[in-house]
Amino acid sequence: MSQFWKEKSLTEMTEAEWESLCDGCARCCLHKLEDEDSAEVYYTAVVCRYLDQDACRCTEYPDRNKLVPDCVHLTPVGALDYAWLPKSCAYRTVAEGRDLEWWHPLVSGSTETVHEAGITIRGKCISETHVHPDSMEDQIITWVET
Repeated sequence: MSQFWKEKSLTEMTEAEWESLCDGCARCCLHKLEDEDSAEVYYTAVVCRYLDQDACRCTEYPDRNKLVPDCVHLTPVGALDYAWLPKSCAYRTVAEGRDLEWWHPLVSGSTETVHEAGITIRGKCISETHVHPDSMEDQIITWVET
């Protein structure tokens, strides 16, 4: 199997290659809060209503930006601006010139290793449909980075 992420820049990747970089952690689907003074980003344990939490995949992926206008559309051109993504995120990893981790499906050959490594949100979050918007600050969590 080609290790295209080592051979190509992000902007040289095909759409399929770019999409395959997603490790399926679903952390980008967590609601985040930004401190207006420090610009620090805080993750919450609250996920988008369209996320299948067991599969860690969006159930409305093709229409996500229509359904959720502030859903971030990750692109190769903006990859270096994704400092808010976890350090484990493959998009950020490759943009920063680092190699993919052993648990990444492109390395391991299995979509389950990302779950086995504890990287995903599976079993750790709650849908936004069950959280009042005024209580988001109560849902702030800290992820242990690998």
